[in-house]
Amino acid sequence: MSEQDLAGTWRRIIRGDSKSWVVFAHGTCVVLPDPGPGVDLAAQAVDILREYGPVHAGSPAGDFGTVTLDPGPGWVVYGHHNDVLTYVGPDEISDSSDLAVGLYGRRKRDQDGHELDVVHVEDKRPR
Repeated sequence: MSEQDLAGTWRRIIRGDSKSWVVFAHGTCVVLPDPGPGVDLAAQAVDILREYGPVHAGSPAGDFGTVTLDPGPGWVVYGHHNDVLTYVGPDEISDSSDLAVGLYGRRKRDQDGHELDVVHVEDKRPR
C-alpha cells in the first residue's frame, strides 16, 4: 500500500477532526489526541511506538484484539497501548479469522516498532 493510500485509509478510520496522528511504513498509526503546541508529532509518535510497538512474547506487548471496519474493507488491530493501531487490508491476508488478522497486524506493528519509518503526519492542532 502506498504512503498516500495509507494516509487516506487512516483518514477514513480515525473518528474526530481534532486528533493528530502519525503513520508508519507497515500501516501502524499512532494517534496523538492532545499533543500540545510546538510538539514534534513524528518524534512523539516514534517515542511511543519504540516503546509499545515491538512484540515481546508472554508480555502485554504480545496481546492484541481486532476490529472489523464498518464500512470496510479491512481490520484494525490494537494492542496494549490505546493509541497504537495497525491496519490490515483484505488483500494482505487470506484467512479473515480474528486470530489470523490479529497475528498479522501484530507482526506489522512489531516491524514498525523496530524500523520506526514515519511515512505520514496528520497535524490537526488548531492554528
